[in-house]
Parts: sequence; C-alpha cells; structure tokens
Amino acid sequence: MTDESVPHRIDPAGGCPHALNAELLARGAVAEVVLPGGVPGAVVLGHEALREFLAHPDVAKDARHFTGLQDGTVPAQWPLRVFANAQGMHTADGADHRRLRALAGNAFTARQVEQLRPRIESLTAELLDDLAEAAATGDGTADLRRHFALPLPMSVICELLGVDPEHRGRLHELSNKVIIATDTTPAEAMAAVRELVELMGTIAAARTADPGDDLTSALIAARESDGDRLSEAELIGTMRLMLVAGHETTLNLITNAVRALCTHPDQLALVRSGKASWNDVVDETLRWDGPVSWFPFRYPTRDLDLAGTVIPQGTPVLAGYTAAGRDPEAYGPDAARFDLTRPTTARNLSFGHGAHYCLGAPLARLEATIALEHLFARFPDLTLATPEPTLPHQPSFIGNSVESLPVRLR
Repeated sequence: MTDESVPHRIDPAGGCPHALNAELLARGAVAEVVLPGGVPGAVVLGHEALREFLAHPDVAKDARHFTGLQDGTVPAQWPLRVFANAQGMHTADGADHRRLRALAGNAFTARQVEQLRPRIESLTAELLDDLAEAAATGDGTADLRRHFALPLPMSVICELLGVDPEHRGRLHELSNKVIIATDTTPAEAMAAVRELVELMGTIAAARTADPGDDLTSALIAARESDGDRLSEAELIGTMRLMLVAGHETTLNLITNAVRALCTHPDQLALVRSGKASWNDVVDETLRWDGPVSWFPFRYPTRDLDLAGTVIPQGTPVLAGYTAAGRDPEAYGPDAARFDLTRPTTARNLSFGHGAHYCLGAPLARLEATIALEHLFARFPDLTLATPEPTLPHQPSFIGNSVESLPVRLR
C-alpha cells in the first residue's frame, strides 16, 4: 500500500499511465507530485476539475508565474526547464497569446484543413504501398508506426511549414528527444534543444531567402511587415510548436487507434457494418487512450481551490489528459472500456479546452480518419504481430503510445 500523504514521485521513464491514473484519481481529482529533478508540482486528473483548470482566468502559461523558477530554487540544469523556457503561443497569455495564435490560425481553419484532404489521401495511398513493401521484404510483418503513422502527419506538417524533405527525419528525432522522451539526461535534452533551434533557424533562413506558399513564409512576412508582431524567438518557438504538435500527437493517435481496434475486433466490426464511424473511432481513442498523458505546464496566479484541493500560487501543474479521459465521474463506471457506441456524456479534453484549445485539432482529426479508413480498407485482415501487452511503451510521462507497432497485413 502507498502512503496517500506522500506526493507521487514521477518516473521520467513513464510507461502506460492508466493504472497509475486510476490509483491517483481514486484519491481525488488533483494530486501533489514530485517532478523529475525533485521539483514539487501537481497534476489535475479529474475531468471536470481539468476542464475548469484549463479555462480558469487565474491560471497562466507564462513561466514568469512559476515561483521556483523565478526565485532560483529550481536548478539551472532542471530537465524539464525546456517546457518553461519555450517561447510561443503555447507559453503566452492574454493579448500576446491572441496575437501569436492569430498569425497561425488561418492555416488551421476547418475550411483550410478540408482543402488538404486530396493531398492527405494521396500521401496515405503512397505510404500504404510503402507499408506493404516493408512487410513483403521482411518476415511478413512491418512496423506500422515507423512506415505509416509517423510519415503521414510528419509529411503534412512539414509541407505546411515549408520544410525541405532532407530535414524531416532529424526533426522528428530531435522533437521526440526534447518533448516526448522524458528519460533523457539534462545534458542530452539541452543539446537537442540547441540543435533543434539551430535547425529551425536554418529552415526560417531558407524561407526568408526563398519564400513560398507555406506557413513559415507567412509568419516571416507578418514579422517583417510589423516588427513588433513576431520576435525571432517567437518565430522559432511557433515553428517548433507547429512541428511537434503537428506530428507527434497525430502519430500517437493513429498508433493508439490501430492498437485499440486490433485488440477490440467487436468494435472494428461495428465500423465495418456501418453502426459506428471512423470519427467515432477517433473520438473514443482520444478519450480512452489519448496521445498525450500529463502535459506541462500551467501556473496558478493565486492560491487556487480546485475540487477541494488548494494548489499554491506559482506551482507547476500538469494537465492529466489520459486520467480525465477515463474518469468514472464523467464517463460512468465502465469508463475504462473502449466502446464506440458510448453515449456522449462529456466532451473529451484531449485537445484541451479554453483559449489554448489545440489549433491543429481539425487537421489531426482529418489525418487520423483518412489514415484509419484507408488502412483497414486496404488491409482488412490486419492484425498485431506482437501481443499488445508486450509492446514497449514510450519512455515518457508526457506522450502516451508505444515505441513500435509490428503488424501483419494479411
């Protein structure tokens, strides 16, 4: 038995979050934690508590409100400092956040995203050919994550940003090391941050010299037309956010959806019979096994009473998305069951809530629905090649998926 009075000490190597979420959620909607590096923090786990927290007027994203960072008690080599120090719309508040969000927002409206459908369908077809080739040239199995779930969203977001193909592999490696793999050492993380910033600068310089019909060129043009609108750090930070959020989360979403369907053939049969849709698959996967587990950081700007627990001003707080998705208070006693026919009792929070609701949500949904529909149409007998419980989980408490997904196509 664990001592409920002792804050949970987060394992930077992460692992499947659901058992831990259930244990902590049984104690309350908010839990004290000790972040990697010994920094005290909190996580909001309950659905209603998280919904309130994400839109609360007395909660900030700017690390100026992070007490331990400002008073020097958090060490310079703290491994999670990269999340607090980042600049961009995801760490801005108020007018700054609205200004930065508006610059990128036009690329992610429902209308603009829908115009990407033909390109996403074309890429999907090409990648399914690659997946089939990988299986044919090996032992009959292929890693669906590597050959399909990763290159689809990575190609789409890089084309939107105007990133040349030769940079894409390294960008994924670096973004994974900086944002997702929380078991890296501080030195490794800082080296990856520096290289990622340098590479983003190289991409920005290329688009400055040769502008195109892409988001990076548009951001640069906005910056040059009014120098107060976007600083160099904000440009790089916005590009980094678009890149990471634009592929890592969709990669996990597609991977987790395929795992769920392969281990719940009765639910896949509902889709094939027309009793459920691919949109239902995406929604239920987002709720049941979302792509992001505990995401940093937000900071109360005053002592905040949330679901009966007081979170002190300036505490770094994690948003517990995977916990909220299986909260029995929101989804009933069978919240841990994958069910495409589940009544909509609460809107899942996997894309956030409030002013910082994920800008790329329409794109992620479109990519995932196209990917899943075409994958199972092309390979209706697709199965996992490795028992699901033995699949290695991402070494992260932030990202939520497996490191590989070996499948048999027939």
